[in-house]
Amino acid sequence: MSFLSRLFGGGHTPQGEPIVIVSGLPRSGTSMMMKMLEAGGLQPMTDGLRTADVDNPKGYYEYERVKNLEKETDKSYVREGRGKVLKVISFLLKDLPDDNDYRIVFMRRDLNEVLASQNKMLNHRGEENKTEDDKMADIYLSHLAAVRIMSRKKPNWQMVEIRYDETVKNAGPTAQKLNEFLGGKLNEAKMVEAVDAELYRNRKDKLAKPTS
Repeated sequence: MSFLSRLFGGGHTPQGEPIVIVSGLPRSGTSMMMKMLEAGGLQPMTDGLRTADVDNPKGYYEYERVKNLEKETDKSYVREGRGKVLKVISFLLKDLPDDNDYRIVFMRRDLNEVLASQNKMLNHRGEENKTEDDKMADIYLSHLAAVRIMSRKKPNWQMVEIRYDETVKNAGPTAQKLNEFLGGKLNEAKMVEAVDAELYRNRKDKLAKPTS
């Protein structure tokens, strides 16, 4: 019996054990959340292909094939995530197959911080940002609203939103909230220890145009 199965009392739905999905915009704290949940006792579904770098010194916790969810017709491999935690970018949530139950941990972060972090990553890679920040912010706001609407319409989804900045500043309440959402048997102390405040490098109070 997997750890997640024990979290939910060993019960199974017709779709098997739920898959915990960590999602959000790029650079919204999804890798940090994966590390927290791993420390709490969940097994991440990763392939180790994308290794740690200057932008994510603790690692990315990614499963490369998931990036093709929108294009693939055979998505049966996602079932391997039952009883585990899988990282899926928010733009691909709509492409998750419906034959699984999902517990979605959705990371929210100030959009100016997200954009600043994304721009810094592009600079590190020597790539050009081809979309103005204001336009990208509008795209993101519309997308986030669509995700919320979708979460209410999907009967096999349960979603909780987690603020990145609040978690970095005080991880205790986030660990407690996640533990309640995921069945109550996670190790909250280990989850708190997994948060490295030193990696909060693009803070809204240091940016030119902070937003709420």
